[in-house]
Amino acid sequence: MERKDAVIAGGKPMTLVGPEIKAGDKAPDFTCLDAKMNPVRLSDTRGKIRLVASVPSLDTMVCSLETTRFNKEAEKLPADKVAVIVVSVDLPFAQDRFCSMEGIKNVKVLSDHRDTAMGQAYGVLIKETRLLSRAVFVVDESDVVRYVEYVGELGKHPDYDAALKAVNGLVESKRAAA
Repeated sequence: MERKDAVIAGGKPMTLVGPEIKAGDKAPDFTCLDAKMNPVRLSDTRGKIRLVASVPSLDTMVCSLETTRFNKEAEKLPADKVAVIVVSVDLPFAQDRFCSMEGIKNVKVLSDHRDTAMGQAYGVLIKETRLLSRAVFVVDESDVVRYVEYVGELGKHPDYDAALKAVNGLVESKRAAA
């Protein structure tokens, strides 16, 4: 499935490969690689609330700032209840270097370079460049997508406040139910 003109990169319309995920959908599982080239699946964090952000490349300003921001925000979230994941197609070695240089410790940074499994499952793979578009998904502990933002222009930031509000709302609901 392809979605033509779904995002803008450098003023040019680009095609996204994969379905458009919506709130209420079952979150597709995916496998990416961590810094040690070990496979990591979304389902490895089942039982937690997940904020999953896809970014084009950590070597770009907006992606770097976004990852750093989510790392700072993750410090304020209960680590036993919430996992924050950033996915790009950067090589795991480059991601590891970026995380070391930027002090990224609260976010799992994963590489989708091998199979673009996350990119295709969540409809964020850019056909023309084989990069991921910028998007944020919040998935509850039962693997239901509760929040989605596909950022229409790659050079723009996501709505951090809305994504974090969705995460915190799920955390509060979980506390109230306990």
